[in-house]
Amino acid sequence: MQKALNSLASNTDTRATKANTTVRVRRVQAADIPYVIALDTRVTQLAKAEYWNVVFRRYGKQPLHERFFLVAENRLDRANRRVLGFIIGEVRAWEFGSTPCGWVFALSVEPEMRLHGIGSALLEAISSEFKKTGVSKMRTMVARDARLRLLFFRSVGMMAGPYIQLEKDLD
Repeated sequence: MQKALNSLASNTDTRATKANTTVRVRRVQAADIPYVIALDTRVTQLAKAEYWNVVFRRYGKQPLHERFFLVAENRLDRANRRVLGFIIGEVRAWEFGSTPCGWVFALSVEPEMRLHGIGSALLEAISSEFKKTGVSKMRTMVARDARLRLLFFRSVGMMAGPYIQLEKDLD
């Protein structure tokens, strides 16, 4: 698998074509959770195993048609079940007057595999799942200082929506 990943990583000019042929996006399985936990810990520098186990029970264990926990893996090497990235979302409806839409609340890709179409493949896969439920919009929330995430979502056509997030400290 490392050879396949190295060839994918070495040619960014063909990332969209390569990602579509070498990345497989599928529903999460229990065996994937240690990889998801490890990836999230590397990216966020916070270990939160219990959180991910709860998320798996809620979004991955039961195949609900409005909740999605998807992972990307190398299509060329199924023996090595390394998770290259994951995305989680659900269809939400009627909060604050919003019509039903798909919400992405988690997306992460192995840092050394970024810019190779994996995030785009994950977003395309969850978009397809959202469309199957009948929704026509997808939303997410990004921290203002999360430049990399903001650039990614903008690169796939997402833009500011009709709502403004507000907050207050609860001392």
